[in-house]
Amino acid sequence: MEEAREYESLIPMDEYLAAGVHIGTQQKTEDMKKFIYRVRPDGLYVLDVKASDERIKIAASFLKKFDPVRILVVCARQYGQYPAMMFAKVIGAKSLVGRFIPGTLTNPQYRNFVEPDVVIVTDPTGDSQAVKEAVDVGIPVIGMCDTNNLTMNLDFIIPTNNKGRKALALIYFLLAREVLKLRDQKLDYTVSDFEVEI
Repeated sequence: MEEAREYESLIPMDEYLAAGVHIGTQQKTEDMKKFIYRVRPDGLYVLDVKASDERIKIAASFLKKFDPVRILVVCARQYGQYPAMMFAKVIGAKSLVGRFIPGTLTNPQYRNFVEPDVVIVTDPTGDSQAVKEAVDVGIPVIGMCDTNNLTMNLDFIIPTNNKGRKALALIYFLLAREVLKLRDQKLDYTVSDFEVEI
C-alpha cells in the first residue's frame, strides 16, 4: 500500500501567512464559503492558504497552454497594478492597469482593442468591466478572489487577499514562477521585485 504523500506547497505555508494572503474581509459570499478556513474573533474571515497554493499550481498549468502574448492581466486596484505588470513582463503577457476602458475587449474600432485568449483579474469587483466584456466575447477569466467576491462570471478562482500589497506581490510572483517553471524557464526575480513601494 502506498503511503499518503505529504502535500508539497510552493513555499512554506507560513510565508503565505506572513504576506497576509489569508486575511479576508468581514463579509463572505456564498461563492467563497468553500475557501474560508475560519472566522476570527474580530469578525474577519480567514482564507485557506492551502487552497490558494493548490490553485496557483492549477492556474499556472492552465496558463502554460496559451501563447503568452494572448494572456491579458487586468488590475484597477492600486496595490495590484505593479505586481500585475511585473507578472505580465516576466511571462511575456499583456497588462492593463488602472481604469479599464469599456470596449477594450468588445469594440474592434477602439484603438486599444485587444483580443486575448484568457484574462486574469486581480479583483472581480474592481475589474468588473473587464470580466463582463470577457464573458460577452467568451474569453475564460481567472480571478483573484477575496472572501467578499462574487464569482459567478469567473472560470477559475485563486482565493487570496486581493487588497494587500504583500499578498498580491506574493501571488503574482508565485504564479509567474510556476508558469515559467512549466515552460522550463527560470524566474530571475524575487518576491520583493513584485512588491509596489509605498
